[in-house]
Amino acid sequence: MTTGKVTTGQVTTGQVNHGQMNIELTETERARILAKSALFDPPSATTADGRRDLVGLSREQLAAEMVAIGEKPFRAKQIWHWIYHQGETDFARMSTIAKPMQETLAEKFIVGRPVAAEVQTSIDETRKFLFRFRDGQEAETVYIPDRQEDRGAVCISSQVGCTLSCRFCHTGTQTLVRNLGPAEIVGQFMAARDSYGEWPSPHGETPRLLSTIVLMGMGEPLYNYANVAQAMRIVMDNEGIGLSRRRITLSTSGVVPMMDRVGEELGVNLAVSLHAVRDDLRDEIVPLNRKYPIKEVLAACRRYPGASNSRRITFEYIMLRGLNDSEADAHELVRLIAGMPAKVNLIPFNPWPGSAYEPSTPAQIDRFAKIVMDAGFSSPVRQPRGRDILAACGQLRTESQRNRA
Repeated sequence: MTTGKVTTGQVTTGQVNHGQMNIELTETERARILAKSALFDPPSATTADGRRDLVGLSREQLAAEMVAIGEKPFRAKQIWHWIYHQGETDFARMSTIAKPMQETLAEKFIVGRPVAAEVQTSIDETRKFLFRFRDGQEAETVYIPDRQEDRGAVCISSQVGCTLSCRFCHTGTQTLVRNLGPAEIVGQFMAARDSYGEWPSPHGETPRLLSTIVLMGMGEPLYNYANVAQAMRIVMDNEGIGLSRRRITLSTSGVVPMMDRVGEELGVNLAVSLHAVRDDLRDEIVPLNRKYPIKEVLAACRRYPGASNSRRITFEYIMLRGLNDSEADAHELVRLIAGMPAKVNLIPFNPWPGSAYEPSTPAQIDRFAKIVMDAGFSSPVRQPRGRDILAACGQLRTESQRNRA
């Protein structure tokens, strides 16, 4: 009589098919996400007079542009150095390039930057930029300087508006307008560098004012993966900006099919906006949970490539009074992440006009943090920065609106 089992050490046919099915479903879902994302892609990176912006092109694309104007591909390496190492925007000042070629480049191309339509500096020295792009759409970027050292983090946006509608987030009240392109994403960091005069790019471990990038601004980066990935590859290129993948953190609300891909292709640090330990509550405050519930998100975290005690996964947890901040919630959080190389960032809720939530009391945050710390997980409380200019976590928003057909 056949039992359907096989000898020890082998896998049943049913298991193999199930595994293959899961892979196929994941690939199908990734393809669907990428196809939907493409519907919101930015306009062509050309000016009204037809010149192409060289910022945002991959090395291969830049070489192809050089060949198209009759130049040798090696010219791309020279131009790459001027754009991303020196921060130069004027071809006439690219001294290693002959003047006739400088003139040709100026006729065909530009080295662009988003326009800083407004710059605000907080009393705590946090600086917020309202960047306007070529089509008039806008997104916000925040530089958060370290309080003790000459370094800091640039919080970059990946979309105008947001794909998601997290209830506690001001950006979530602005529906998605469009994705940002590679030039617009890397351009935020470059324009922030312009503001602080930090060119040429520091080498290796040389101290930098703008020392890290956090993709925690407007938008869900994994719903704009192709553009974000190209921008981050440019940032990490050692012959340009040269920022280590260890100094880049991508924050997601849990787009599970794309989380594996980030680890495999980019290897940057991963942060997950968890914010609740029960599916019913997370369904309410992070609606994406209805598609990718907590169990699936945590499983993706456990298999994230490169996660270790030296490169822990960060769980972001916004503290909402009377909603997700009880001692029982803290104990459940510890249970959920047990055995994982992880840390928990506790974020006091930052109010914004019209918000319906209140921040947890300092005493309750301390009790919550102690439970998590006593379980062996680092649980720093993120001190609000830039609240007076609406630059703190969850406060970013612009007036851009999607043009309806």
